[in-house]
Amino acid sequence: MEDYSFDNENITPQKQLDFISIKFKTNELLQGKFTSVNVTHSNNLSTFVPLPFFNEDKLNEYLQYNLKVLENEFITYDTMLSAEMVSVYIPFVHINNYLFDIFGSFEYKHSTTVLIETLLKETLTNDKTDFFVNVETGIFQIVVLKNKKVKFFNTFNFKTKEDFLYYILFTAEQLKLNPKEFQLTFLGDIEKESEIYEITYKYIKNIQFFEPNYILAKDLKISNHSHFTLLNQH
Repeated sequence: MEDYSFDNENITPQKQLDFISIKFKTNELLQGKFTSVNVTHSNNLSTFVPLPFFNEDKLNEYLQYNLKVLENEFITYDTMLSAEMVSVYIPFVHINNYLFDIFGSFEYKHSTTVLIETLLKETLTNDKTDFFVNVETGIFQIVVLKNKKVKFFNTFNFKTKEDFLYYILFTAEQLKLNPKEFQLTFLGDIEKESEIYEITYKYIKNIQFFEPNYILAKDLKISNHSHFTLLNQH
């Protein structure tokens, strides 16, 4: 498994493409032959629509409430039958086109689709509220489930550990969850030694890390709960 990062602050579509092109030309693993290819797009260019109200002809309208959508923008969607929702989003079209030239057809989803579908599959049916926080670089998602239903979902940008804590506590307050009682489950790019974990633990004592149904090789030097949406795409 390889993990590459770049500066999101100054990235442009062309820089993204150049970055990926170089990796494909220099990494022997990426030059191999694959029986299938799955791609996960992670960005904040998405929204959810309840399945009963979804209309394929109104994709632009769903996004324009939160985003500035260009007239010729390519918009697609993932249907989540288990969640009774549809994820409407703008994928990285330039990257899709590049990968199509290399691999031909492949499947792709938005990262929020993978996140919610996997958590619904992994969570037992009970009356307990499941409060998940999935951390990525500079952003995180809060997913709250109960009885196999999505009760809350939102994506938050953060720059400081105080921002991170505020959004978690604010969400808990809105859902009338007591920080001294509810269970918070972390997944993604967060460890016990991180500042955001330490500040959260000062206010929420019942914290655990998500335990997936797979175990990564020890020589990868990453936690089993990290890269959650990438490793669960299929």
